[in-house]
Amino acid sequence: MIGLGTQDSLGEAEDFVDDYNTTFTMLWDEGFDSWIHFGINGQPAGILATSDGELIGQWRGGIPEEDVLSAIAEL
Repeated sequence: MIGLGTQDSLGEAEDFVDDYNTTFTMLWDEGFDSWIHFGINGQPAGILATSDGELIGQWRGGIPEEDVLSAIAEL
């Protein structure tokens, strides 16, 4: 799992990581390039991809755990 910070300042993104003790890698994308690439226009959003970059699933709004687990099980 990788989190993409875009909407706040880098300092606010770092505070988020500290406040919520995230255990996954967070990347900062000041230019929204990642959002543009994946067609994301708001949070929350999720993208599930294989290690070689093949997109498995994409969600806007709430990310349904059952759908994610099902997609992973089909791999």
